[in-house]
Amino acid sequence: MNVDKPSGSAVLAWTPWAAMAVVAVADVIAGPDVGFLPLVSLGPAFASLIGDWRRTALIGVVALALTVALGLYDGLFEGRRGLTACLSVAGVTGVGLAAAVLRGRREAELASVRSIAESAQRVLLRPVPLTVGPLQMAVSYTSAIAEARIGGDLYEVVASPYGVRVIVGDVQGKGLAAVETAAVVLGAFREAAHDEPDLVALGERLERSLSRELQGEKFVTAVLAEIRTREEAVFLNFGHPAPMVVRADGTVDFPEPASYALPLGLGMHGTDGPQPYSVAFVPGDQLLLYTDGVTEARDDNDAFYPLAQRACLLHEPDVHDALEALRRDLSEHAVGPPHDDAAMLLVRHQGGTVDGEWRKLR
Repeated sequence: MNVDKPSGSAVLAWTPWAAMAVVAVADVIAGPDVGFLPLVSLGPAFASLIGDWRRTALIGVVALALTVALGLYDGLFEGRRGLTACLSVAGVTGVGLAAAVLRGRREAELASVRSIAESAQRVLLRPVPLTVGPLQMAVSYTSAIAEARIGGDLYEVVASPYGVRVIVGDVQGKGLAAVETAAVVLGAFREAAHDEPDLVALGERLERSLSRELQGEKFVTAVLAEIRTREEAVFLNFGHPAPMVVRADGTVDFPEPASYALPLGLGMHGTDGPQPYSVAFVPGDQLLLYTDGVTEARDDNDAFYPLAQRACLLHEPDVHDALEALRRDLSEHAVGPPHDDAAMLLVRHQGGTVDGEWRKLR
């Protein structure tokens, strides 16, 4: 039988009452000579750690009443000890009230900032469409930054006049600078995916957009995919890990370009851009695009995550359950908190005609 353990908040909520009860029992047992009575102030002191100022005030009043009662019981008001104990409790309660008010204001400000950040995150990394014609899709994103939902990894799916176009990328660096760069890439992709007739032109558009924004040697690795017929997927790889194709019979393939091109942001340095290459993508196949936070996750033996061996997890009937199973397995494989963002986008070909279906979703 499983027994739920009390949460940290529940323990803190009961700590003031428990502290005052322990002090009261100890004072009654030990008598007035030991001097436990001022320790009743622990109640309002602990109360200021959780809850609002009203709760701290209530516990302070109870603590003061308990101090008076114990002081009368011990006969301490015949001298100065009883008054000193009351002043101690009142002083700690006052300080606790001030701390509770300041903490409440900080929590309100933090909640407002989080609300704004979550709205920005939803705009930057929008939910991908669940279905586009015969294609079903699911996405998973794990940020290396605690309490964040986005970081330097990016993904997007666009149902364009030229096919279903997908991008998954990884921005060099972390923090707000990486998020800003990801926003530039996603904004350019969402616009250009509807305008450019082929992936090469789309990639050049992204390169030009980044060249205006990036400074120094910063870059973005990315892989673009286009599915416009029922039997083929076309890729354009900018120095990104090769996508994984899981066939209906369970075989796994990592199609790679003839030669890797430089990442986005470095292609304007006079080098040739990437060349498109195609692979078979037929009903029953699955396509997983991911970032290096997946394949470079290490276990306690310093071994990388064996993505190809875990492809069997993607055979769950529901595409979202399949990707969630892979995400859980990745989380169990990694030691401690993630050291890098990890994005995964799964596309499952359910069968049927792809060509023309996305036009209905424009």
